[in-house]
Amino acid sequence: MAAIRDQGDDGRVRGGGDRGRAGGDRGQTGGGRSQTGDDRGRARGDAGQAQGDGIRTFPFPAELAVGGVGMQIGPMGTDHTWHADAPLHRVHRIDFHVVMLFTDGPVRHMIDFAEYQADAGDLLWIRPGQVHRFSRESVYRGTVLTMQPGFLPRATVEATGLYRYDLPPLLHPDPAQLTALRAALDQLRREYEDTATLPLSLHTAVLRHTLTAALLRLAHLAASSAETSRGHTDSTFTRFRDAVERGFATNHSVSAYADALGYSRRTLVRAVRAATGETPKGFIDKRVVLEAKRLLAHTDLPIGRVGVAVGFPDAANFSKFFHLHTGQTPVGFRAELR
Repeated sequence: MAAIRDQGDDGRVRGGGDRGRAGGDRGQTGGGRSQTGDDRGRARGDAGQAQGDGIRTFPFPAELAVGGVGMQIGPMGTDHTWHADAPLHRVHRIDFHVVMLFTDGPVRHMIDFAEYQADAGDLLWIRPGQVHRFSRESVYRGTVLTMQPGFLPRATVEATGLYRYDLPPLLHPDPAQLTALRAALDQLRREYEDTATLPLSLHTAVLRHTLTAALLRLAHLAASSAETSRGHTDSTFTRFRDAVERGFATNHSVSAYADALGYSRRTLVRAVRAATGETPKGFIDKRVVLEAKRLLAHTDLPIGRVGVAVGFPDAANFSKFFHLHTGQTPVGFRAELR
């Protein structure tokens, strides 16, 4: 692995600026692709490539992996990185999975334009295609696991929910879960670093099995966290949430959703507020804004076309809506990312 740029006197790597190139194996997280399949596979080359929207995409650094296998695991906060000029303090994409288990905190990290704060004992799971950015101020310490798409067989991918983008990226394991995850990651790291005991083919097979065991624990934690975060979510909200996911690009009307689902507006308001603390209109608008941000960041579509894609045929109305919810114009938001 390539040497990192800066390391603090206490051995901790700090994000941001030239220091943002640090992050230890944290730096292996690199950048990513858009979530759409069209973008997959476009990023190649050690330094990554900028897409039409100006956001750089970084592929999995297979040449830096021990034995050239499709995964890496190691400490954050040491003198390792995956590419010296990765703009870790700016938004970028990755085309591989990254799991960071923190031993220090708090750490602030942006994923898909949402800010997350992780503390000691927390995990962040960043999936292929997600736009993210490392904090300039935060110190990243702990263990980082990176996985190349295709390293695991399809059955494992499905069983572990590797592409469940609906699951939360920030996970808070309880003490027993944390102990088990640490043990699984420690075992995975020992197998990863032991290249002398077995031939490469068997070494790779053992890694796949050991990685699968760790990911099954992680997937269970992610699914449990999703259920916990929903709290008392009932079928009313679940149906509404699914309907919004299908129709937000064309339907922003709370009454229309209520009618289609067979609920009164009042019933829908109670269910959504109990599940999320938001109004149904706020929930819809939040989903529309996220999609607009993704299109502004991931594509070079004209602003008017982005507006049409999220249900605003009039570009001026889209700009007013976006500014109301973000404090920025669509043009300004896109310019900030380049």
